[in-house]
Amino acid sequence: MSHFRYINKKLFAEKVSVSTIIKKNKTPFYLYSEKQLKENYSNFIKNFKNVNPLICFATKANTNLAILRTLGKLGAGADVVSGGELLKAIKAGIKPNKIVFSGVGKTEEELRLAIKKKILLINIESESEAVLINKIAKKHNQKVSVGFRLNPDVDAKTHKKISTGKAENKFGLSIANFSIFYKNIKKFNNLKTNALSVHIGSQILNDAPYKKTLNILSKVIHDLKIKPKYIDLGGGFGVSYNKKDKLINLKNYSKLVLKFKKKLNCNIIFEPGRSLVADIGVLVAKIQYIKKSHKKDFVILDAGMNDFMRPALYDARHEIIPVTKTKIKAKRSLEFVGPICESTCKFTKYIKFQKISENDFVVITNTGAYGSSLSSNYNTKPLIAEVLVNKNSFKIIKKKQNLLDLLKS
Repeated sequence: MSHFRYINKKLFAEKVSVSTIIKKNKTPFYLYSEKQLKENYSNFIKNFKNVNPLICFATKANTNLAILRTLGKLGAGADVVSGGELLKAIKAGIKPNKIVFSGVGKTEEELRLAIKKKILLINIESESEAVLINKIAKKHNQKVSVGFRLNPDVDAKTHKKISTGKAENKFGLSIANFSIFYKNIKKFNNLKTNALSVHIGSQILNDAPYKKTLNILSKVIHDLKIKPKYIDLGGGFGVSYNKKDKLINLKNYSKLVLKFKKKLNCNIIFEPGRSLVADIGVLVAKIQYIKKSHKKDFVILDAGMNDFMRPALYDARHEIIPVTKTKIKAKRSLEFVGPICESTCKFTKYIKFQKISENDFVVITNTGAYGSSLSSNYNTKPLIAEVLVNKNSFKIIKKKQNLLDLLKS
């Protein structure tokens, strides 16, 4: 979050004071730095320069059209997991030949859409899905470019709710089942098997699981004599949500991938999401009330789990910082919570924090990934606004949902 910093004890987003933005926008709202987004993408490219991969942004991490447009202009493609995400990516200007479609439960309608748009790859995750795609393609007299997502049974050592590469997870085909299925692939005349795909989880902080996955892929490709045009290695690269998180060394991983690529003579696809957008955003909130309890004070924000679900869903901890700094310390420990009528509508606790008062403002950090995209209308709350800063100016890139419109549905 290098582009969110304090100047004279006031928090700035790039060259704009967050207090100035608050005066123009009612809290809560998401606030993004365009410069941080561009730097993140550039740094990712640099780390994998020799690999020269196609970068398909994991759209589910942040579906804002302005964010997608910026990434598209930088050269990114998109990894989508629904028909809606597919249409959003195309609306944002991302070319269909840079889009891959993943997900275990694609509907027939979604598959028809993907085939019609002639996207780069549909990543198949079950035998039944292969049968359905072949049936649709045959009816329209087309050959559809597909990949097969494998489940390598690799433990990514991440949170159990974001692990996707273990045998117990629902994603992909097991190596054994894929091996049996692939031996009969010629029966599927309307499928072009152009890729193998893996994605073992999210918020991964070291390269050991990736290295193990590459070795498994190499063996499968050798044993089945596959000559894939693409290998989709997924994403999952972790970010630093707190000072204890030690990030994966992408340059070291890049060397492993380059060796793998040369051995197989294939093109590489990555699907980064969180690592590109987590630190571009913060959630700006107002302190509604401070309520004293026996051992701590509850700091009740106007933002809740409906706006930002990660703490409730994953027990995730995001640092909270004040919009205006002071050296005065709070006398009691604080727990930051939201207004939603659920005990899980809480964010984090601090034993030591600065002195704060009702009507002050704070920001929840690193909320650019899985913030807005996981938000909901729970408790009949409108979806909040999203604001983008570019140097010394800012603009609304998604308006706050109108409560009257919400009441109509």
